[in-house]
Amino acid sequence: MKKALSLLLAAMMVLTLVACGGKTETPTAQPEAPAATQNTETPAAQDTQAPAAISTVAEGKLTVATSPDFAPYEFYAVDASGTPHLAGFDVALAGYIADYLGLELEMVPIDFDGVLMELQTKNVDLGMAGLSPSPERESIMDFSDIYYRGGQSFVTIKGNESKFQTLADTNKAEYQIGAQTGSIQVGLAQENSPDADIIQLAKVTDIIAELLAGKLDGAYIETAVAESYATNYPELAIVLDVPYDVEGSAVGVCKGNAELLAGVNAAIAQAIADGSFDKFVAEANELASGEIIEGLLNQ
Repeated sequence: MKKALSLLLAAMMVLTLVACGGKTETPTAQPEAPAATQNTETPAAQDTQAPAAISTVAEGKLTVATSPDFAPYEFYAVDASGTPHLAGFDVALAGYIADYLGLELEMVPIDFDGVLMELQTKNVDLGMAGLSPSPERESIMDFSDIYYRGGQSFVTIKGNESKFQTLADTNKAEYQIGAQTGSIQVGLAQENSPDADIIQLAKVTDIIAELLAGKLDGAYIETAVAESYATNYPELAIVLDVPYDVEGSAVGVCKGNAELLAGVNAAIAQAIADGSFDKFVAEANELASGEIIEGLLNQ
């Protein structure tokens, strides 16, 4: 009886091992698949590549520094209720880029010099302030493709136009010539008016105020910006085109962020192709001709 019981227990143990995967038998070998059918990727996996993840200084946000004294690029438009809001075609393009990348837009209004500093220290993702690429700037930031092609101008006040028939006329020691601190216009002033007293001011609004007060004889200002100010201040006169070999304006991108740069370029290309950017420029020019606040608020 004990022997029969022992045999029964042994049989039950074998069945338990088989049920729990303890079977050690080698499975029957299957024929090897032909070489032509060994690639198991789906067509979609072969034809498309997942976009690289984009890192930003704040997760889920696109942080953009701008200098809101540069209408129609960026400025504060005042609505019918008297409330100012950040506007301009740079601001609209920043929103388009953020939407394209699936990020929340965070604008950081700051002086123009601060835009460059924030990019250099990598405290922001982008700088959008009518930036023109230059070798000096390319050492501290990367640049997107050109999105706007503008020009440079020399500006004075009406009544002084006859003094400035050519750029050579600006180059006199008795003249005080304005340009925005950190801008390419400083270089243009130094190149074309080296004997003049070049006055660097933080904001374009300060330059306009000094011109209107008679404290500056002239100033170097980006053409679209000069035209915008001339609309609001009829005393201003745009008298000379200033040659400059840079193609136009680009987005400053935090240096070394190749994925973000690629995404920005793709967004710019789409905004231009679908007509959105032309609409941004038209709307910005219309707003800039109305009531605006030039420069940072609460200053």
